[in-house]
Amino acid sequence: MSDLTTSKQECSRWRRRKEDRPAEILAAALKMFTVKGFAATRLDEVAKEAGVSKGTLYLYFESKEILFKAVVSEFVLPHIEKAEEQAEHYEGSIQVLLGLLLEQWRLNVLETELSGIPKIMLSEASNFPELAKFYLEKVILRSRNFVTNLIKTGIQRDEFRQCDAAHAARTFLAPLVFAAIWQHSLAPFDESYNIKEYLDTHLDIFLKGIVKDKQG
Repeated sequence: MSDLTTSKQECSRWRRRKEDRPAEILAAALKMFTVKGFAATRLDEVAKEAGVSKGTLYLYFESKEILFKAVVSEFVLPHIEKAEEQAEHYEGSIQVLLGLLLEQWRLNVLETELSGIPKIMLSEASNFPELAKFYLEKVILRSRNFVTNLIKTGIQRDEFRQCDAAHAARTFLAPLVFAAIWQHSLAPFDESYNIKEYLDTHLDIFLKGIVKDKQG
């Protein structure tokens, strides 16, 4: 292999490495935030985990707050967008759709590092109000509105009984938040806890409470 070919390959690897840096930093930040929480995580730790200098990290993210928002935007919001798109094109029953979405959430969020973010926000929101407002608007309210609209659709289709859809959405989502918190607190010490069985039970109880009795 000629020196020129070797040089071109090295340049190509360098460009690819440079383009990959933001993603690598975000992945490292997600890991550190999940393990240590937001307040306790230092940017130099994130940089070390990502394999870059602290100065390089600052080239892409000017502060820890901006980095956290980027983590949410990069890793959390796409799952919400995917669920919204799936619901828009779904033609089956809302009951089945809720089950599908819950299972996808378990696999893609709850059983990944992303499940650490709800615990971070609940435990540290009062100390970081700007981040709390950001998370509330971008994640919580959007998710709640999404589920509210699904329940309204179920009511319109005569699948669900008449109820306050917004409160029903809170009822559906609250056990998910609990599961995320438990996952990063006491779950390792609770031998009787099974994530999938817990969520299946939750869905069963929720649907029995909201599905319309066609014989009634």
